[in-house]
Amino acid sequence: MTDFTLHDLQSAPAQSKPLLEGSVKAFGMIPGLHAVMAEAPGVLEGYKKLHELVLGSSFDNDEKTVVWQTINVEHACHYCVPAHTGIAKMMEVRDEITDALRNESALPSDKLEALRTFTLAVVRKRGEVGQEDLKAFADAGYGQRQVLEVILVVSQKVMSNYINYIAQTPVDEPFRKFEWHSAT
Repeated sequence: MTDFTLHDLQSAPAQSKPLLEGSVKAFGMIPGLHAVMAEAPGVLEGYKKLHELVLGSSFDNDEKTVVWQTINVEHACHYCVPAHTGIAKMMEVRDEITDALRNESALPSDKLEALRTFTLAVVRKRGEVGQEDLKAFADAGYGQRQVLEVILVVSQKVMSNYINYIAQTPVDEPFRKFEWHSAT
């Protein structure tokens, strides 16, 4: 059971084929995560829909990267940290932000640091954040919408981080140069 299939357009279940075709159009390849998820078409479709919703959130590219990578690093995802390093570069996120997230060092602004702190609180406390967590987040300039959108991103990342861990998804060639290992 430990050898998960990396599906391609020929081997994928029929319902997954159009989803994988969309991956090829969007990325020029089938990302390994999508290849694994294709085994369960609803999982792949759900993940892609969550991704689309995250892209349409109120967060700018720096903030999306902070939430994504904070969760990836917290979950020690061998696949997602390198992938989102490459994605951050494509989104023109400054390397100082990406490096701080990968190294768990200080971010370049208090607002981004508050976003990371709140995201970690949501993940570590499994959503049972306290009023002090909410107040600190609000004091940094975030509102109820962003509280809910952090939870949206957590939902997306739980899917990818857990699946990558269980399937031991190999890092895609374009992202191997951004290899990462947890310091802990």
